[in-house]
Amino acid sequence: METKEVTVFHLEMFEPNNRAVPAPRDGLSVIHVTSPTVEFYRSIYDPIGNDYNWRSRRKMSPEALLAIIGDPLDEMHVLHVNGTPAGFAELDRRRPNEIELVQFGLMPEFVGQRLGTWFLQWTIDKAWSYQPKRFWVHTCTLDHPAALPTYQKAGFILFKQEVIQQIIG
Repeated sequence: METKEVTVFHLEMFEPNNRAVPAPRDGLSVIHVTSPTVEFYRSIYDPIGNDYNWRSRRKMSPEALLAIIGDPLDEMHVLHVNGTPAGFAELDRRRPNEIELVQFGLMPEFVGQRLGTWFLQWTIDKAWSYQPKRFWVHTCTLDHPAALPTYQKAGFILFKQEVIQQIIG
């Protein structure tokens, strides 16, 4: 394992963006998984995050992870393409008046099909349906190169940027 310098971008929005993004294809659905098992969660999280060094949930014990994903205020929404899981969004509503987009991504075989923009807008609309005062996300230079510009085009505003040392591998 090596250590790498990584820039982390913290972004937020304080009101809905009221943007319409047409579905890029037929056969799209999003399912709210109300009680995900650790195994199911990791079956989605691991392949999506593998290329981007997502480690936070991998390092957690099954009990610690279940304590988070088993909370009804932590929501897992899985994007499906013709019934096949294609991505997921995790909304953390546990803090009053704010929602964090904790995880967001697509399975590798679905990247580059314009699904991310549509699914991000679906996720933004879902978050604002709860009427928070603030909706926020963070991304970093290890994530897909389109992540930061996609968040910004969707209306998220950068409020903090920091450089950290991250263990890679």
